[in-house]
Amino acid sequence: MYRVLWRLPKQTTRVGVAALLFCSMWLAGAPSASAITPVPVDQNPKSGSFGLETTKTQPPPTDKATITTPGGGQTFSESQTTVSGLCKDGLLVQVYDNGALVGAVDCKNGSFSVQITLFPGQNDLTALLFDDLGQSGPEGNTITVFFNNVSLTAFGTLITLTSNYGRRAADPGSTLTWPLILSGGTGPYAFSIDWGDGNKADLKSVASAGNVDITHVYKQAGLYHVTIKVTDVNGVTAFLQVVAVANGKPVASSTNNTTKTVYVTRVIWIPAVIALALLFPTYWLGRRSELVSLHKKLEKDMANFKEL
Repeated sequence: MYRVLWRLPKQTTRVGVAALLFCSMWLAGAPSASAITPVPVDQNPKSGSFGLETTKTQPPPTDKATITTPGGGQTFSESQTTVSGLCKDGLLVQVYDNGALVGAVDCKNGSFSVQITLFPGQNDLTALLFDDLGQSGPEGNTITVFFNNVSLTAFGTLITLTSNYGRRAADPGSTLTWPLILSGGTGPYAFSIDWGDGNKADLKSVASAGNVDITHVYKQAGLYHVTIKVTDVNGVTAFLQVVAVANGKPVASSTNNTTKTVYVTRVIWIPAVIALALLFPTYWLGRRSELVSLHKKLEKDMANFKEL
């Protein structure tokens, strides 16, 4: 839902109000009359002012995300695996395991891939598509896999790291806070968070499982893939991939680290000078050798002629 808010002076004429109403209807795609209502201005209000607000809605996605990897019925001996599949470009893909969000990534070129941590036993994997308004599409296929690793009993319980948010946003320069849910394992826990902006990973220590908040400040607008890794005292790990948005027009350098290649042309002049200096003697010696060879051949031919 998008909102457009105007602040009007008290002395605004009826013609001006009508013009603004027309503009608001045009921006909002000709909404109904009930969608345009005067609202009080609660941010830096001016005496004798009122506002007009328009609301624009869009239907939720109708496409489904389809999981193609892993295949149904597989049994894993490792807790980490990759979930891949097909999706619609421009939408966010959120992967769920037994109903809990375990990873999120934006759809690119009609496909997605995200690393997740499996739960012990049965894992029912599904994926949903979300638009920019946070509206979800229909649920896609369900892939059931199994995780069974008896060696974990020697180190303690498996760690699970989830969140209620697959995507969160904040303005550049403002603090982005991400709530996480940590369970299992044995404390203390060490977090390593790669925020996807090219800076070093943040390190964080947590004494016990439960709700954990991580924070970051992005300097430039853009879309960033965040990878969160947690390790307990026994070395058991879990991963969570999510998508962070720094509001505003993306800057090319905020999502891609490009290296500029500079080509330098150098003339190696010393070998060229030597070759040039040897050119004339070589030519003279070649001509000399050719004349000597012709002279000897001529003498040989003359000798043969006299014998005849």
